[in-house]
Amino acid sequence: MSILSVYQDTAPEQPLKVLTHLEDIAAILADVGVGLERWDASAPISAGASSEEVIAAYRPQIDRLMSERGYVTVDVISQTSNHPQKAEIRAKFLQEHQHAEDEVRFFVAGRGLFTLHIGDMVYAVLCEKNDLISIPAGTRHWFDMGEHPHFIAIRLFNNPAGWVAEYTGEDIASRFPQLDD
Repeated sequence: MSILSVYQDTAPEQPLKVLTHLEDIAAILADVGVGLERWDASAPISAGASSEEVIAAYRPQIDRLMSERGYVTVDVISQTSNHPQKAEIRAKFLQEHQHAEDEVRFFVAGRGLFTLHIGDMVYAVLCEKNDLISIPAGTRHWFDMGEHPHFIAIRLFNNPAGWVAEYTGEDIASRFPQLDD
């Protein structure tokens, strides 16, 4: 189940609201320019599927987004709890940063917590299987895959270089709840 927790950026100890219905979450996020939708695979995906098989299962949706929004690159990222560098990867994503391009992620399996810092508000979005989140360029955010990560996500980019972060240097991410809290 997807969950949205909304906080004042100076009060990480208590959310102002917590939403669990996709339509409500999508409406609140749309008000700040963030997209959230649910996708279904056009073909079944089996455990251990290759990146190519994962992309093929969602090809119609991927093609639509690439055409509508000008994305030029698509890939698949997969993390598991037995990855030897999971702590280093998690630490990199857990720092507040922004991108010069949109950040678009579709969760094929598992879950992850995107936390967005927009104005004086913080929006913590727990994304799970079948969730697609579109974060506009320039939006400050961080991502938590948890201490024991398990997710497969399709990533779309309009920069052929892929994921390029501009870190803010702020420590705000350390003050807010993480995925495993």
